[in-house]
Amino acid sequence: MNATDAVHPMWLPAGATAHLAGRTVAVVGEAPLADTVRGEVRSAGAVSEGTPDVVLGTATALEAAGITAPSAPEAAESFAIGRRDGVTVVSARDAAGLLYGWFALVRLGAAALDDALVDTPHSPAHAVRMLDHWDNVDRHEVMGQIERGYAGDSIFFANGRVRDELSRVAEYARLLASIGVNRVAVNNVNVHRREARLLTDDLDELARIAAVFRPWGIRLHLSVTFASPILLGGLDTSDPLDARVASWWAEATHRVYATIPDFGGYLVKADSEGQPGPFAYGRTHADGANLLARALAPHGGMVHWRAFVYNHHQDWRDRRTDRARAAYDHFTPLDGLFDDNVVVQIKYGPMDFQTREPVSPLFSGLNRTRQALELQVTQEYTGHQLHAVYLGVQWAEILRFRPFGDAGPALGSLVRGGLAAVSNVGDDVFWTGHPLAQANLYAYGRLAWDPDADPLAILDEWIGLTFGTDETVRATIHEILDDSWRVYESYTAPLGVGFMVRPGSHYGPDVDGYEYTPWGTYHFADRDGIGVDRSVATGTGFAGQYPEPWRTAYERPETTPDELLLFFHHVPYGHRLHDGTTVIQHIYDTRFAGLAAVERKRDAWAAIAGRVPEAVFARVSERLDEQLRSAREWRDQLNSYFLRKSGVPDAKGRTIY
Repeated sequence: MNATDAVHPMWLPAGATAHLAGRTVAVVGEAPLADTVRGEVRSAGAVSEGTPDVVLGTATALEAAGITAPSAPEAAESFAIGRRDGVTVVSARDAAGLLYGWFALVRLGAAALDDALVDTPHSPAHAVRMLDHWDNVDRHEVMGQIERGYAGDSIFFANGRVRDELSRVAEYARLLASIGVNRVAVNNVNVHRREARLLTDDLDELARIAAVFRPWGIRLHLSVTFASPILLGGLDTSDPLDARVASWWAEATHRVYATIPDFGGYLVKADSEGQPGPFAYGRTHADGANLLARALAPHGGMVHWRAFVYNHHQDWRDRRTDRARAAYDHFTPLDGLFDDNVVVQIKYGPMDFQTREPVSPLFSGLNRTRQALELQVTQEYTGHQLHAVYLGVQWAEILRFRPFGDAGPALGSLVRGGLAAVSNVGDDVFWTGHPLAQANLYAYGRLAWDPDADPLAILDEWIGLTFGTDETVRATIHEILDDSWRVYESYTAPLGVGFMVRPGSHYGPDVDGYEYTPWGTYHFADRDGIGVDRSVATGTGFAGQYPEPWRTAYERPETTPDELLLFFHHVPYGHRLHDGTTVIQHIYDTRFAGLAAVERKRDAWAAIAGRVPEAVFARVSERLDEQLRSAREWRDQLNSYFLRKSGVPDAKGRTIY
């Protein structure tokens, strides 16, 4: 579709501000973001004249105006909401907090104007709340215009350049501001020759995107290739210790800031899956990251350096090499060597955004380095936004994981470099392809702001904003999404084994698809058992990368959580889980249960025909039909594979082919 066509408003339909229509809302103070809030007030149908029902302003501006206000937290972007003499007052620490305070009023609905409203402070847990777009300027034969994109083409690029018309980007920026996202990297981390030129030839065009982001408190970031001095500067090297290379980066970065003064920084994938990096020169990742960090430092910029580095030419015959170990092995020797404006960006698990894998041990291995937690909103391994899978529940588990045990901090408070996530939007009329996948984008922003928030309460908030007050619709969407991540897990890869998807597309079942490839993603199923031995005693030693108590817990099958059993151990099919079920019977039972759950979800959606917009109903119905078809393939292919491999029949006598 064209980016100017009418699109779904996601969680900001006209009705979201109905409680403010006709009310008198005053915005105190002068600042660019204050003007954005004034525009929002006008769009909501509120008025500015008369005795105010709502007052918003920075703490300084409210004090100067003599307005008593709730006390906003000291942190940047913070705000507080409360009632004073029948007036709702939003007091913000700064202009960004003012913008976020406005959207908090929108989320509160009628409760924002109720005298029962108590003073409530709001402060972001992370200063950096970032989305990474994997968009290409040009369409690529294998990956299309958005790598791992399941919702159409890029909203930023078309016909080999930045789009002429950016109104869709403005809508997107408003949506992101409403959930607290404050930084966006606009292009793919796999930087190709055309995308590399964004750093030089297309700065004026990037500045147009930055200008659209700016009124919504969002800073633009750019993915760059480590080989830029060769590709763009005509040098014969990209060696990070070469003075000519350092000078080139300093000059290029100066030009960026001269064009985009509030530019956020660089995102880099280096020495990973064919992308160039410092290894070519015998240098370390600290050398490479610090090179860019020093070019950015005079301008206040940062470099996000991805820790997704591993051998993707592994010999499948070699069981000593373990892809899961790679990030820890590469980066922990460098702890403390990175400059202060380097953020090492770590995928939540040691492999690759799997439906279930342990939290990466690298988070506990880097104690003197700023880290960012990387999530994936786009559903690469969770159904391509064809399957209804609410990931907020998974992310909440990850954020609340305590790497040093119950007495230590939760991961959500341990990462000092903030959160980043791969975006799931495109130019589809519903933004995310599957209308219910909008909930994942919403949940990411809300959890990045508050990692302790209840993911089901966030989902309920999204449902109310998006679909209104129909309780039957609300209950139905909860029925579909509340347990959807675990349902998806139940009909796909069991017990943390991972990577049973079709190579290339990563969609649909293919049990042995990666088993004999160089990608290092194996399950080692044989006639006797299944799983990867990652123990210290007899396996790859990966379990030993964790601090206590997890090192001991993951070392033995008996103390490993069942959902991660096959990630850490190769066990017989007759091995009994903690509930007494054998591994093989668990595989059979959960495939059947998963399919049945999807069928119930499809029927529940069918029952609310006429209660949601027709186009939304039709698209979700189509996707649920596909999810049911796919879940049947997963059930039958996995059960048949493991029946034939193990020779153990289903104890319940069901049909397995």
